[in-house]
Amino acid sequence: MAFSCFGSFLACKDNRGTQVQGLEIATNNVRLFSYNSLRSATANFHPSNKIGGGGFGVVYKGVLRDGRPVAIKCLSAESKQGTSELLTEINIISNTRHPNLVQLIGCCVEDGNRILVYEYLENNSLSSALLGSKGKRVLLNWPKRAAICLGTASGLAFLHEEAEPPIVHRDIKASNVLIDENLHPKIGDFGLAKLFPDNITHVSTRVAGTIGYLAPEYALLGQLTKKADVYSFGVLVLEIVSGRSSSNAAFGVDLLILVEWVWKLREEGRLLDLVDPELTEYPEAEVLRFIKVALFCIQSAYNQRPNMKQVIDMLSKEVKLTEKLLTEPGVYRPHSSKRSSYGSLLTSSSEGKKKGVKSTNNFATTEFNSFQTVTEMIPR
Repeated sequence: MAFSCFGSFLACKDNRGTQVQGLEIATNNVRLFSYNSLRSATANFHPSNKIGGGGFGVVYKGVLRDGRPVAIKCLSAESKQGTSELLTEINIISNTRHPNLVQLIGCCVEDGNRILVYEYLENNSLSSALLGSKGKRVLLNWPKRAAICLGTASGLAFLHEEAEPPIVHRDIKASNVLIDENLHPKIGDFGLAKLFPDNITHVSTRVAGTIGYLAPEYALLGQLTKKADVYSFGVLVLEIVSGRSSSNAAFGVDLLILVEWVWKLREEGRLLDLVDPELTEYPEAEVLRFIKVALFCIQSAYNQRPNMKQVIDMLSKEVKLTEKLLTEPGVYRPHSSKRSSYGSLLTSSSEGKKKGVKSTNNFATTEFNSFQTVTEMIPR
């Protein structure tokens, strides 16, 4: 084995590669941890150290031998990739670095174990800090909430436009946005979908965990593009503004889901009724702009949605949004007597392909260049 031991982890001798079970793998910045070191770091994966879980696996808090706290994710059994393919994908994730992305430190690929080691963030997830039980909540005033929206948008824009290769997250939601001790947001679980077969992730077994975030064209038709992430981000912004969960709450006498309720409030001219009652002071114009940007993100036809760089501009600058272009949001209802609504989704995508043209919608009037949507990408 071409490994050198350093304390509680196994690291490559150099940047040329690591030999694992006879395979030469280019690991670069990925530390290879021994299973025993991670078992020791988590007190034998004791339940008291469990800090999260989901379709990809269970997450434990661990402390390495040098005293560094880490988050240790044990991938679920459905991850069946071979060692070579697994380390190739992990290397890509590890080299995808941005202030608003959770940093992957290393991994363990001993025997049948598939374990990822991440930096540990003190305030856990946005789901816990904002939407969790009162004992776990963190006081978030409007400036902090706005910064979380912008930071998350920045991380997502990096994945879409600057990461090499580009990454579609597939599962943007409050529990995948982690918060550090300074309340800065970092997106977690990016790139992990490639470690699982398509028939295992999200649309089949993971829909129940992400109801309320799924873009209808993804959930209903399997069409996965960057714009599915944009939809999920729009829902996330609405949660941050309202302090309410999109997947666990029903609104009004009609038991509407969050995106339906916000659209109803817009039609009735009552958008500020969405605002979290705990926000006693906030700039109305800015909050309204955030809500309206979210509405642009959750439009039914995916080619009507802005890209994430456009979203950042609309959130960060005092723009006048072109609301006459705003169309009704798409709605996905997997277990309801009410129909899922995806409006002109099929027509928009098919007509675009027939004509061979790109959508060029203007979302805002500003002193800088007007926004234009971009073509979709092949997701990874």
